[in-house]
Amino acid sequence: MKFSSSPARLAVLNLALAAAFPVFAQSQLAPVVVTAARVAQPLTDVVADVSLIDREQIERSGATGLADLLARLPGVEFSRNGGSASTTSVFLRGADTRFTAVYLDGVRIDSQSTGGAPWEVIPLAQIDRIEVLRGPAGAIYGSDAIAGVVQIFTRKGEGPFTPYLGLGLGSDRTAKLDAGFSGAQQGLDYSFGLTRETSAGFNAKAGSNPDRDGYLNRSANARLGLQLSPEQRVEANMLDSWSDSRYDASKTTDDHNLHHLQSIGLNWQSQWSQAYSTRVGFSEGKDRYETQPSPYLTDTQVRSYLWQNEYRIGGQLLTAALERREDRLNNGSTTPVLTDRSQDALALGYGLRHQAHTLQLNLRHDEDSEFGGQDTGSASYAYAFAPNWRASVSAGNAFRAPTLFQRFSIYGDPSLRPETARNVEFGLNYALQSTRFGVVLYRNQIDDLINYVSGPGSCVNGSGKYPGCYGNTKRARLEGLTLSGAQSVAGFNLSASFDWQNPRDLDSGKLLARRARQQLKLAADTRLERWQLGAELQLSGKRYDDKDNKIALGGYGRLNLHASTELARDFTLQARIDNLTDKDYQLANGYYTPGRQLYLGLKWSPQ
Repeated sequence: MKFSSSPARLAVLNLALAAAFPVFAQSQLAPVVVTAARVAQPLTDVVADVSLIDREQIERSGATGLADLLARLPGVEFSRNGGSASTTSVFLRGADTRFTAVYLDGVRIDSQSTGGAPWEVIPLAQIDRIEVLRGPAGAIYGSDAIAGVVQIFTRKGEGPFTPYLGLGLGSDRTAKLDAGFSGAQQGLDYSFGLTRETSAGFNAKAGSNPDRDGYLNRSANARLGLQLSPEQRVEANMLDSWSDSRYDASKTTDDHNLHHLQSIGLNWQSQWSQAYSTRVGFSEGKDRYETQPSPYLTDTQVRSYLWQNEYRIGGQLLTAALERREDRLNNGSTTPVLTDRSQDALALGYGLRHQAHTLQLNLRHDEDSEFGGQDTGSASYAYAFAPNWRASVSAGNAFRAPTLFQRFSIYGDPSLRPETARNVEFGLNYALQSTRFGVVLYRNQIDDLINYVSGPGSCVNGSGKYPGCYGNTKRARLEGLTLSGAQSVAGFNLSASFDWQNPRDLDSGKLLARRARQQLKLAADTRLERWQLGAELQLSGKRYDDKDNKIALGGYGRLNLHASTELARDFTLQARIDNLTDKDYQLANGYYTPGRQLYLGLKWSPQ
């Protein structure tokens, strides 16, 4: 399939974009978000390009994995080497997966080997809410947030004790079980969940071992909060996710990926006066990846300490934060000569909401134990120039520190510089009841991109026998236009988004690998008697699998259907069909994607 920007296609698109903000429509009351400024604030006070997904939307979507769900939002696409449990990369506005900072209940998730979060092992069943911030946020979050930030929150206990149990069966002998409970009483709130999913899978790689590449996933999470007084609250959270997925490295070997993700967080929130509040937090994320029988191991630990201060004066908000991050890496036989480092930071922020004006300013200084200091800043301004209309402009810079593996392994270079970015964007939004429309125009230039460079004898830490090493060798420009809209018509909730993007290597002029220039996403859902019905169409243009743009991956269209109904009191039936037309396409050269997939699930949850 070819998907181009011909006048005829754009005319159809303009008709489809009847209105509004992100692919998932927002509620009438402005929800509270925390990602844009790292403090709780109404969505109406946020200038940044943010999308929200809540638990109801997750369940209604019928998505099979976190990346599949995020790819329904404007400006997001992904690539994958096979099925949902295989290696996955998420591209936010065309940026590499390592340029999106990912937090799980406030815990930083990252790899100091490959860089970036392990999307395939973050369990969607445990997620209650997601906030996606598009655009650099280095002045708020420090290293890694060149393309944006994804904040993931698990369930929080509310109301009386409520258990739940879910069972599901699907194509490729897929079976899923999830169970848990939540509640709150006398100042104590709690939530606990377990999930187990297995699948026989399908043969993911052509010309390799013809066996099925199935998987087994297990995960558990817990959240506990205690309101010590009206002004004092402590919280703790934990998640443990383990995955064993098969992959094809040869024609005869039964190869396995063993992936283990752990996170733990502790927070103390204090409201010292009507104006002044603080939050003290400790968090630790661990990402362990191992292959068998081929011997490879990488184990990352990211530990963080945060002291956040907020002072509110009318429509003004001042913030100051001290943060420390400690990284540690064990990479098996290729463990770097230096296995840990730290970053200390001071971050300042100022926000103003006055009549039609909204302003957000942020400054941050990070001091790395190895390469020294890095300064970042951002400024955003929005003006409500007419009823229901708002225009915005923002500019900022960001950086990503080289990983320990890139600097200190046998393939590394200690003199590597941080990858840096400068971004500017303009937005226009309209919102009136169920009608919403948004336009965002952006340009993000990234310098000192780190790339693996071939050439014997070039590695500072090696003996000269290795075929290459890492170096600051590239520049890239990520520019694009995003249109998004939502409208309710005659009982139907309609939404659409169109992305035109141009993610290019500035030195070669070639498109960055596995990223399409055009994407169109349409969705509709309605209620028919006792049934909630929905459909989603994703159209993606041609991409290239290599940096030289010689291996083309054809464009494709994918149609998904989902339905749910209440069978009886406390029992809900969920059904979905993914890839209804059984489209044959590839997200990575040489790797198959699932054909038509069926799934039926039954959930019990007392009301």
